[in-house]
Amino acid sequence: MLTTDFPTGSPCWIDLGSPDPAAAAAFYGAVFGWTFQQLGPEAGGYGFLQLDGKTVGAVGPLTEEGARSTWTTYFKTPDADATAKAVEQAGGTVRVAPFDVMDAGRMAQLTDPQGAQFAIWQAGSTTGLDVVSSDNALVWSELHTTDQEAGFGFYRTVFDWRSEKFPAPGMTYLVVSTAEGDQQATSFGGIAPIMSEGQPPSWTPYFATEQVDELVRRAQEAGGAVLMAAEDVPEVGRIAWLADPSGAPFALIKGEPRQGS
Repeated sequence: MLTTDFPTGSPCWIDLGSPDPAAAAAFYGAVFGWTFQQLGPEAGGYGFLQLDGKTVGAVGPLTEEGARSTWTTYFKTPDADATAKAVEQAGGTVRVAPFDVMDAGRMAQLTDPQGAQFAIWQAGSTTGLDVVSSDNALVWSELHTTDQEAGFGFYRTVFDWRSEKFPAPGMTYLVVSTAEGDQQATSFGGIAPIMSEGQPPSWTPYFATEQVDELVRRAQEAGGAVLMAAEDVPEVGRIAWLADPSGAPFALIKGEPRQGS
């Protein structure tokens, strides 16, 4: 289960790159009830998405030429420079070399060998998100990739993750956990095949909700699209896949995500 203890290798932050951060914040506010806390001019348009005053994510303008709007998952590391080097040695790419974010921490933006983008975070004054694993907050991170075994092998090399196979409908799903602690208790995400031909490998956040169908309705009314209609998955829960008005995918889940989706 994802917790704000944020052990090494676990998701600790998410942010959205958007062509219109204010419009994106308004969309997610309509769906989840989040508010947008705009940071100062030095942040370049970046701001926090909050629920009851606690940060559940962030949004900012797209900074890379040709980039598509997407959510980025950040994984906790005690040493961003060493992890970036390990990524290169394991066949990944360092898109943005490690740099300090004022006193908040140190980060880098990376791409795995199959093409999925992610980031790493070395905590300074900011450890990570204020809230996870509760309603309208991040509860699960899922990698869709062209090669599950190779994909997991890369992250195992970099973060020493563990995996457990789960026979999901129509595929074998890999549930991933951090290096230390009870394997089931420290699971935070999964690795699955790409959902459709032409889908780029990517990490997608799942947000917890007791009202999957209601949030799907809100998203559609706010201009979002349904990528996979709400459905019940045995031994998992009720899930749906959506895209915001700029095309960034995200998912909803009601239930226990440890066993995959």
